[in-house]
Amino acid sequence: MKVRRYEDADHAAVLALAPRLAEGVAPWRSPDGVLAAATGWVVEALARSSERGRVVLVAEEDGVVGFVSGEERTHWAGEPELYVGELVVAPQHEGRGVGRALMDAVVDHARQQGLTAITLDTGAANTNARAFYSRLGFAEEDVKLTRTLS
Repeated sequence: MKVRRYEDADHAAVLALAPRLAEGVAPWRSPDGVLAAATGWVVEALARSSERGRVVLVAEEDGVVGFVSGEERTHWAGEPELYVGELVVAPQHEGRGVGRALMDAVVDHARQQGLTAITLDTGAANTNARAFYSRLGFAEEDVKLTRTLS
């Protein structure tokens, strides 16, 4: 497996992975709305991938099997950080080190940029992702609470 920067030729393969971002979302959210939002995030990340402060990396093994996107921003406390917007691994490649390789590459990228933190969001219901990020050394920092109204 090889991790490298995204190229325009990867567009369709990366976009095909976008529906995985709709997994692990709170059950009261509209599946169609979640899928539309997730697809929009990926489209925007790819369109802006060559901008300063942005990075999109793909994992390749006989085609694209995963991707990660990130952007430099400033945390509300004032520290510069890399925010990971999306990390997706094709289902048939889960558990084979693809996600770890992508995150290791994004950590290397952040260090090269002189950043000292990486942040990301994932759904509270996405227990697999939360466990994965915990194994990589991420600590939960914020909690978002929602009350649905009927």
